[in-house]
Amino acid sequence: MPTPHYGQPRYRAIAEELRERIETGVIPPGSLLPAESALTAEFQAARGTVRQAIAALREAGLVATEHGRGTYATPCQHERGLDERSEAGTQQRRVAADAELAALFAVEVGAALMEQQSLTRANGAVRTVVRTYRLLAER
Repeated sequence: MPTPHYGQPRYRAIAEELRERIETGVIPPGSLLPAESALTAEFQAARGTVRQAIAALREAGLVATEHGRGTYATPCQHERGLDERSEAGTQQRRVAADAELAALFAVEVGAALMEQQSLTRANGAVRTVVRTYRLLAER
C-alpha cells in the first residue's frame, strides 16, 4: 500500500485505513482486528510498523488490546462523532458466574469470571453499555 500523502509515516496511513474500516462498520464494534501477521501481509509492512499503527488507534480510543485475546474495535467509539460532551469509560471487575454464564463457559456456577463493562454517554445520557466476560486463569 503506497503512502497516500508525501511525508506521512507509513504507520499513520495504515492506522487511517483501519480507522476508516472501524468507523464505516467494515470492522464492527467489539470484533477482533485481523492478526498482526495478516495486516503485515495485507499492507506489505514490517511488524513494527503495524504495531505502531495499532498503538495510534489505541491512543485514539478506537481499539483495545487484551493479552491472550487480541486487538478489537471498541464499542461505539465512531458514534461519538464530534460531540464534545460525549464520553466513554471501561471498568473491569471479578464476578461469580451465574447459571447462564456458567452454562455458556461450561463451568460451575460461582466460577470466577472477569467482567469488562464499556459505557458510552452522549450529552449526559447513557447511549450504550457493553459487557464482556472471560474466564480467569486458574492458579
